Amino acid sequence: MNRYLALLLIALCPTALLAAATGAWLRRVPDEDHHRHDPYLGQSAAIASGRQLFQHNCTPCHGFDAMGRYGRPSLRSLRIRHATDGDLAWMLQHGDPFKGMPPWSSLPEQQRWQIIAYLRTLPPIGKPMPR
Repeated sequence: MNRYLALLLIALCPTALLAAATGAWLRRVPDEDHHRHDPYLGQSAAIASGRQLFQHNCTPCHGFDAMGRYGRPSLRSLRIRHATDGDLAWMLQHGDPFKGMPPWSSLPEQQRWQIIAYLRTLPPIGKPMPR
């Protein structure tokens, strides 16, 4: 019995990882969250705070350039760029255990929005980071 359970888990893990890597997490975002907008979008003070928060909390996995490290995704990808503010807020709050993304619900909501405001300033993949 344990052998069959182990085989089932081995068979399902790649499927779960593929689903997470392809943006399947976006389908888990409830409509009310999907349609939320960042109240700090474009505000220079919030972007600066978001940059500091990103550097302190996010760079170990996503890198200072947000291109991803250790198999973690780039936050400059088209998938992230096309995700709504609400999608990103939901991901920050709930995380994604399939990809090792912890929930950041311990950060105040204002700080999570500031991180999103900062992410929105990042250039797409292939473009240099602003200094």
